[in-house]
Amino acid sequence: MTTDWDVIGYVISSDHRVVVLGRLAEGPATPTRIAEDVELSVSHVSRALGSLREKELVELLVPEERRKGRVYGITSAGEEVWADISTKDLAE
Repeated sequence: MTTDWDVIGYVISSDHRVVVLGRLAEGPATPTRIAEDVELSVSHVSRALGSLREKELVELLVPEERRKGRVYGITSAGEEVWADISTKDLAE
């Protein structure tokens, strides 16, 4: 496994992305549940999820057309990035 510093730098440049990725490392959740767990607004969580999906660090676990009850999970790439962030103490 090689460390992708570009992706790590992208994630840690936003506190919101860091906490959302960290929460999903604990298990799948809806944006509302994530927001409650990490004490952010749902809109901040949704934006973070969108940007993390673009980097293929998280994925939607239900059909794309579903509007309510959208469950997100961390991908294997996301797990690797989170492992690097947490073991190298890069999250603030």
